[in-house]
Amino acid sequence: MILAFDGSAVDGSAYTEVVNLARHAPAWLDDTVSAWSTYGLALFAVLMTIGWWRARRAGATASVTALAVPFAVVVAYGVDAALKLLVREYRPCQSLRVTTLEACPAPGDWSFPSNHAAIAAAAAVALLFVSRWLGAVAMVAAGAMAASRVWVGAHYPHDVVAGVVVGALAALLAMSALRRRAETLALRLTATRLRPLVAAS
Repeated sequence: MILAFDGSAVDGSAYTEVVNLARHAPAWLDDTVSAWSTYGLALFAVLMTIGWWRARRAGATASVTALAVPFAVVVAYGVDAALKLLVREYRPCQSLRVTTLEACPAPGDWSFPSNHAAIAAAAAVALLFVSRWLGAVAMVAAGAMAASRVWVGAHYPHDVVAGVVVGALAALLAMSALRRRAETLALRLTATRLRPLVAAS
């Protein structure tokens, strides 16, 4: 195998307990969690779209803020991916003898931090800048996404915690920086063919 960090010493026992619990859980629960783990990120795209659509009626500055949410998520993903390459932690299913709900990724698909958790947390924090209730829904969904990644066996608990922290901080910094320029960007966009993106007709 590729020389990399073995994270099982951090919280391998907790990971094993969760994975064993998943193995003995009802099939419907495992299927639900697995489906959420695989496809749940689509919900955040839906929430971003709703946030943007509602923001168009609130004004161009609000629309620009809403349009910045996916960019903040991309920034968070980039930071998370860079950390993966830097840390190079084996997936738990490669270090521990366990049977997981999700197929074990190939060597080189690093575990720390969790991309899913980072993306979900980034979307949730960024959406708080657009709408408190959308952000609150996304926060709950982000927590469920992080937990599901451990349940299906894809990550250690510390992987998803780190992913949430990375995603939240990256989105917070990105959205805070943009908020200072949102009004200027809104004025520029309303003077172009992109006006429909920031203003309701």
